[in-house]
Amino acid sequence: MSAAESSTKSAAAFRTISEVSGDLNVPQHVLRFWETKFPQVKPLKRAGRRRYYRPEDLKILRQIRDLLYKDGYTIKGVQKLFKEGAFKAKNSLDTQKVSDQVTKPDADPSENMPKEALDQKEQKPLTEQFAGLTLDHQQEILNELKSIRSLLD
Repeated sequence: MSAAESSTKSAAAFRTISEVSGDLNVPQHVLRFWETKFPQVKPLKRAGRRRYYRPEDLKILRQIRDLLYKDGYTIKGVQKLFKEGAFKAKNSLDTQKVSDQVTKPDADPSENMPKEALDQKEQKPLTEQFAGLTLDHQQEILNELKSIRSLLD
């Protein structure tokens, strides 16, 4: 069944992996991989291990796709959003509310980023970070790092 045909299905209908792949424009192997990384996505598996995605799965997969491909999050970043409760429980997922929480179109995208992602985004290369420090201060930092390393060894 093509993506065009699957769009004529009822919104409550279950979909096969090929239909979901076509609807989301994501390869089937990527959907299978996401299932391993996001326990919230649990398609039903029937005889022959054929997958049937619920409408809730489709909403979650759409959010995952958007966060990864459009917003630039990593897998770990999206997993953290799930853990922090940025998404509603699977059975009461409201796509619009989740979209508003995660990606506000008129807002600064960094406003909704996890702190770690923001820190990484704003980090400058080490050479730039240390450029303004005096040689004595750099030596102090180096000595402190060496003492920390000796504790770890």
